[in-house]
Amino acid sequence: MSAVKISVNDSVELNGELVLPHAARSVVLFAHGSGSSRLSPRNRFVAQILQQHGIGTLLFDLLTHDEDQQYSMRFDIELLTRRLLVATKWLQTHQDTKALPPGYFGASTGAAAALQAAADMGTQIFAVVSRGGRPDLASEAALNSVAAPTLLIVGGADYGVIELNQQAFASLQWEKELTLIPGATHLFEEPGTLEQAAQHAADWFLKHLK
Repeated sequence: MSAVKISVNDSVELNGELVLPHAARSVVLFAHGSGSSRLSPRNRFVAQILQQHGIGTLLFDLLTHDEDQQYSMRFDIELLTRRLLVATKWLQTHQDTKALPPGYFGASTGAAAALQAAADMGTQIFAVVSRGGRPDLASEAALNSVAAPTLLIVGGADYGVIELNQQAFASLQWEKELTLIPGATHLFEEPGTLEQAAQHAADWFLKHLK
């Protein structure tokens, strides 16, 4: 694991953790949800599953510590999208990752940022996975424009969020899939449910990150 610093501007620097398994053939950027960070235990668990499949991962803070104390900034999808794009550009120029096809993994509000960033990046992003996400918070124009194959993973007992994902799913125009994890609620805290979600994500990335 390598601790990295991603500079947004002269006053903002984001902390990240880059893990590249031996002979990694792709890399996934994680966009965490509101009130979370690169230290999110659920995202770190998913990242470990991806790493076991030879997929590199970059977990990083979309917001600085001070910014995260402002509740409204956690839901500023435009800001989160810009930060994700900055991290994407960093990966595309970093010596160890610039040749690896990138994908996005988003949770909660991070899923909306991942989809908007994917729409902006076009075919430069090879796959997107949302876990318990709020893709409905992405703009309709962005959802219509996402070219990357997109997997929406939702808990089968995450009522309300299921319907929001179904609405966003209908707006996606390219390859897409909506998967419900039986018995899982929003945080996938039920035994075995996070493992199922992680495996679905790994399968999707292995299929499309080529």
